[in-house]
Amino acid sequence: QVQFVESGGGLVQPGGSLRLSCVASRSIFRIINMGWYRQAPGQQRELVASITSDGNTNYADSVKGRFTISRDNAKNTAYLQMNSLKPEDTAVYYCNKRFPTVSDSWGQGTQVTVSS
Repeated sequence: QVQFVESGGGLVQPGGSLRLSCVASRSIFRIINMGWYRQAPGQQRELVASITSDGNTNYADSVKGRFTISRDNAKNTAYLQMNSLKPEDTAVYYCNKRFPTVSDSWGQGTQVTVSS
């Protein structure tokens, strides 16, 4: 089992930026395709961005051009750079495998609030 710990969230004004980090508990991270997800109040969790083990990326249409996912396998860490943030980006952000199974646990997430 690999566990993930998210950090980097906070309160930011519209148009601002944040960088989220996701640290994995094991070095097997380097072969895992990763995803960043978010869940807003009253809504289902959704995939925001994903990155394969060799760095190929994909984004939800709602964040394309504003968010960038990356990874540093030497540090067992994935990142989500978020620019031009909008109020509708407000959510708890999680990282996990790209296709998590029921046996893959979710971390606490990190709260991102975009508000003036």
